[in-house]
Amino acid sequence: MNAPDDRALRVAVAPAVGVRQPLIDGVEKVTGRALYTADLPARHALVGAILRSPLPHARIRGIDTRAARAMPGVRAVVTGDDCDVPYGVIPIAQNEFPLARERVRYRGEPVAAVAAVDAATARAALAAIVLDLEPLPALFDAKSALLPQAVQLHENKPGNVEREVDHSFGDVDAGFAAAALVREQRFHYAEVTHAMIEPNAALAEWDAARERLTLHSVTQVPYYVHLALARCLRLDESQIRVVKPFVGGGFGHRTETLNFEIVAALLARAAADTVKLELSREETFLTHRGRPQTDIRLKIGLTREGRISAIDCEVIQRGGAYAGYGLVTILYAGALLHAIYRVPASRYHGLRVYANTPPNGAMRGHGSVDVRHAFEALLDQMAAELGLDPFDVRRVNLFTAPHRTINELQVNSCGLGECLDKVEAASLWRERRGRLPAGRGLGMACSHYVSGSAKPVHWTGEPHAVVNLKLDFDGGITVLTGAADIGQGSSTLLAQAVAEVLGLSLDRLRVIANDSVVTPKDNGSYSSRVSFMVGNAAVRAAQALRALLVAAAARRLGVDEAEVDCLGELYRTVDGERTVGYREVVTAALADGGTLTVKGSWSTPVEVQGGKFKGAAVGTGAGYSYAAQVVEVEVDEATGMVRVLRVWVAHDCGRAINPLAVEGQVQGSVWMGMGQALGEETRYSDGLPLAANLLDYRVPTIVESPPIDIFIVEAPDPNGPFGAKEAGEGSLSGFLPALTNAVADATGLRLTELPASPDRLLDALQARARRQRVQRAIAEAKQQAGA
Repeated sequence: MNAPDDRALRVAVAPAVGVRQPLIDGVEKVTGRALYTADLPARHALVGAILRSPLPHARIRGIDTRAARAMPGVRAVVTGDDCDVPYGVIPIAQNEFPLARERVRYRGEPVAAVAAVDAATARAALAAIVLDLEPLPALFDAKSALLPQAVQLHENKPGNVEREVDHSFGDVDAGFAAAALVREQRFHYAEVTHAMIEPNAALAEWDAARERLTLHSVTQVPYYVHLALARCLRLDESQIRVVKPFVGGGFGHRTETLNFEIVAALLARAAADTVKLELSREETFLTHRGRPQTDIRLKIGLTREGRISAIDCEVIQRGGAYAGYGLVTILYAGALLHAIYRVPASRYHGLRVYANTPPNGAMRGHGSVDVRHAFEALLDQMAAELGLDPFDVRRVNLFTAPHRTINELQVNSCGLGECLDKVEAASLWRERRGRLPAGRGLGMACSHYVSGSAKPVHWTGEPHAVVNLKLDFDGGITVLTGAADIGQGSSTLLAQAVAEVLGLSLDRLRVIANDSVVTPKDNGSYSSRVSFMVGNAAVRAAQALRALLVAAAARRLGVDEAEVDCLGELYRTVDGERTVGYREVVTAALADGGTLTVKGSWSTPVEVQGGKFKGAAVGTGAGYSYAAQVVEVEVDEATGMVRVLRVWVAHDCGRAINPLAVEGQVQGSVWMGMGQALGEETRYSDGLPLAANLLDYRVPTIVESPPIDIFIVEAPDPNGPFGAKEAGEGSLSGFLPALTNAVADATGLRLTELPASPDRLLDALQARARRQRVQRAIAEAKQQAGA
């Protein structure tokens, strides 16, 4: 046998899982070598541009494009007449066109597009297009849209209701009757958006000779884009190639096909050329898909010990002009009232309502964030009324996994109790709460999220996730995946999973992701599915490859496969007598058939796929992550300014495959939660966005970012890869109530409207002062009258 190479001399297999591994694409990102969609070389590509509606609601009487088409340098002009097929991420709710047809329903909706030889010509062509629009009454809030006399935005959706949900489990009325304390509160949440750093862009190439389309785009869901392009352009799916380059964040904005992607493809085909379409920051804001403006009415019953006896919740969401993810969002809001505490009875009514604003969609913590704030804020208030500590109330409502909720969500692991212990101790909660200087306060809250939706959006019967591994003569292993790495580190995680099973170092591996002609189909990066589902597929693929390598080693060693130990760079008989190096094993494995390609796939077990009632699939998860956090704030009552001094957060991710990435994801979740809690909101004037840029739309900066102490809790899930669960969303929704509970501790004022911007908080403080003055005056008057 050949002598093993140098690496084979290292017999001990270094673990790949549980290691603080820098992201494998980090070098490209920090050196500027990473190519994002707008960076892709496209010599002689035409410049695309979109004409948008100046009105929030209007009938399209005509679009005159003759002057634009006649301009020198204009190669294509398209309108709604060029695509009569609606699209949308949910197959049963596709009511949006890439370019408006018959009516425009929000200000900024695309109505026409051009492709020209340069940007100046494209702009001139847009200016030459004449729109004939008949203004129609517009609706800018859910209350107005629900009025009986309101104009109907979609003829097949009476009352402007996209989806109404009524779910009831257990005996709710009996639960309230048995409660020692029942409280009801209303909450209001501003609409927020993703504010990812990279603006939207697409590069579309039409091969006229072969009638094939290649699209590079910023998407999180290349497969869903592929399907939409085939539908809208009436092409066979085999005629399309979709490639995802580096992506500068998504946070849910890119979890559905977006209009500009289809528009770019339409332009490329019309021009029989390549078209690059780059959206401005304002246009990216207009594309939107953010968290909807939401009104919540919540009622909770508690026993004297703080146990939940019943909940009753109503949620009304302003969903914008089109369906998008709407029916999923409103179902999530009700479903995820559960699976965090033991709830014996619940009633939920949800309304997703159309309005003449840009369409809403999925955003980090999809469907759970606003409802979790309402729940944790009201629970905190009730704990105070009962004289109970907030931590004690959470603990008395914990369940022990495995646990099946009354709405049939299956929870197989839960480390929330340990999360509570971690942040309570680290923040010195018992020692410090109630003893801080004036204007400072501590608040706490819990949160959770799914590790991938148990049922896919597009049900085909195929596995939920597939990973291919290719082993060739060089001994290198190529991981082929359709999973979209959008900065969360999924490609690194998959490499670690494969390396762990095979006992190899990461320098043996290369990850190729998101090219539909090379990589297997994957549903995409949404609902925190990649770690759990694609991670499992990677593990299974690696196990299949390991079996082939062990068989090859056994042939070389002249023993049964059961007598071979795989030590990564070395294969050894179990008695330690004989060894063979990895490269020699690879040669033996390839001897008969050449290059090896193996596949691993995974689908969610039936028991986690939920019940049979309408809407039961939404909220089901392959697993659930849990988090608890404490926030310390300082409130300036003279200005209404809230400053976050420190955050302690513990996140149960099952198993931290890459603790470095887990910490980064938890920090990002907290940071995004802080943005929604303190300042972020989209604002409109007659449908015109007033904050469609990163100056007026106030995301936190490093100046506002506090120290974040992170504690990783590992309650392994029996179905997760190495026990892992999600880490990128579950901590977000807990920050908002932890912050407002801290403000209540500092000021005695409980906020029911977010964001807690200085103007809102100051108004609330001044309103309280006025009420107190009136109450004092009344008391004094009564005292004088009695005297």
